[in-house]
Amino acid sequence: MIVVTGATGNVGRPLVEALAAVGEQVTAVSRRPAGPELPEGVRHHQADLADPASLRPALDGADALFLLFAGELRLGERLVRELLEDAGSAGARRVVVLSSQAAGSRPRAASHAPMRALEEAVRASGLDWTVLRPGGFASNAFAWAESVRTRRTVAAPFDDVGLPVVDPADIAEVAAATLRGQSHAGRTYELTGPAPVSPREQAQTIGDALGEPVRFTELSRAQARAEMLRFMPEPVADGTLEILGDPTADEQRVSPDVERVLGRPPHHFAEWALRNITAFR
Repeated sequence: MIVVTGATGNVGRPLVEALAAVGEQVTAVSRRPAGPELPEGVRHHQADLADPASLRPALDGADALFLLFAGELRLGERLVRELLEDAGSAGARRVVVLSSQAAGSRPRAASHAPMRALEEAVRASGLDWTVLRPGGFASNAFAWAESVRTRRTVAAPFDDVGLPVVDPADIAEVAAATLRGQSHAGRTYELTGPAPVSPREQAQTIGDALGEPVRFTELSRAQARAEMLRFMPEPVADGTLEILGDPTADEQRVSPDVERVLGRPPHHFAEWALRNITAFR
């Protein structure tokens, strides 16, 4: 049985679907009650990773654990270690953790120190581990959905800085493969899309999928920072702006790891946009 945390998110939902489609027993864990979208046969468990005791019942009989943290990481490495110890005690042999590309590309950045601590705890857990380090998500474009629907506009900083954003569906497929296969233990995979794409190009791609032009407006760094501080801590906002505005060569590089694991190239942003275009109509 495979336990998937963050099971209702952009990665967790397609991961649960992919595992269920190949006949795996899955327990989907989320903070909120399960909706009707869960595949038939998938068990749901409501838990908050900030409270490890709430997850323990879901771990009974687990062989593998997909670990996705959000704000809980601010509570520290001890929380992560406790969750991993609980998983091992319940019989799990394998853990796949969703980290971040910046944990490797910016090892001294305060914004991603919690992710580095997460990776260290996973590697020291005694379980067979795999670390997934995705770059920016294509689904971050959902932040523009309301302005595209109502005004056919996109506002973002760093208009022509391109990054190879990754489709969450590709992350989910890689996670499914690593959870099910023995050959991925002890590996760290960097997950990107197939080519850099800038915010201006993303806006044009969404417009092409709509069949209508979408106007792009460039935000200043200060304007973008003010928007980000509405929903993320200051160090994370500043670290994100550094990546978006001044990416390293590693952050702009297209990684071969999606194709290495899945045997096919990663999806282009245009494919993601077409698949999700109803959000922008």
